[in-house]
Amino acid sequence: MTTVKVRNIVLGEGLPKIAVPNVGATEEEILASAKEIAAAKPDIMEWRIDYYEAGIKDNEKLIATAKALRDVVGELPVLVTFRTKNEGGVLELGEDEYLDLVATVVTNRLGDAVDIELFHDEERVKDLVKQAHNYNVVVIMSNHDFEKVPAKDVIEFRLKKMADLGADVPKLACMPHSADDVLTLLSATNDARKALSTPIITMAMADLGKVSRIAGQVFGSCLSFGAVGKTSAPGQLSIEDLRNAENYLELH
Repeated sequence: MTTVKVRNIVLGEGLPKIAVPNVGATEEEILASAKEIAAAKPDIMEWRIDYYEAGIKDNEKLIATAKALRDVVGELPVLVTFRTKNEGGVLELGEDEYLDLVATVVTNRLGDAVDIELFHDEERVKDLVKQAHNYNVVVIMSNHDFEKVPAKDVIEFRLKKMADLGADVPKLACMPHSADDVLTLLSATNDARKALSTPIITMAMADLGKVSRIAGQVFGSCLSFGAVGKTSAPGQLSIEDLRNAENYLELH
């Protein structure tokens, strides 16, 4: 498997890296939260720009906030994510608006990595991936199912599809309703890890899925999301709990 470098962090080797979401709704909140997050020393900060309504409506404001954010976090890698409403985000954006926003993130290098959701216009997604690579921005391609855990072959198909579209790191998160669901996700992760040459990120959400958030090294997920303050998804652990749990399960 190839590894992927995001600024100074390598995904796909050793313990799963830890990303902490920044869900500030104003520039002030975003920068205050960034200070707190940087102090907790995660591997990556995920800037959830779908929480930042004023910035989404005003590119100049978004770019200015990104610069201020970089000053606060220094060398901490930043993943910029606009999560659409039907995949668990907080703001509604039309298809073209979403894709144009991702292009703005990429061409202004607002972060070291960008999240691009799988289920959008395929040609434009391919173009955005190419564009991101031209600008030296890592692509984490994602799919979130808040209703259920898809069938095992569907999970594997989606992760492979992301890799085929040029994603550096395919990501899939889903909602389990039973222990069997969690096993489905972990089994699909294990098989996808063997089949794909890219690192992958997977997780089952909510309490049932917590085991998937801490056992990434065993099953093949290279990144987990922990919280400093506000969580951005059900079942997210605090960064301290996540770090401790990962360390207990480390493979030597």
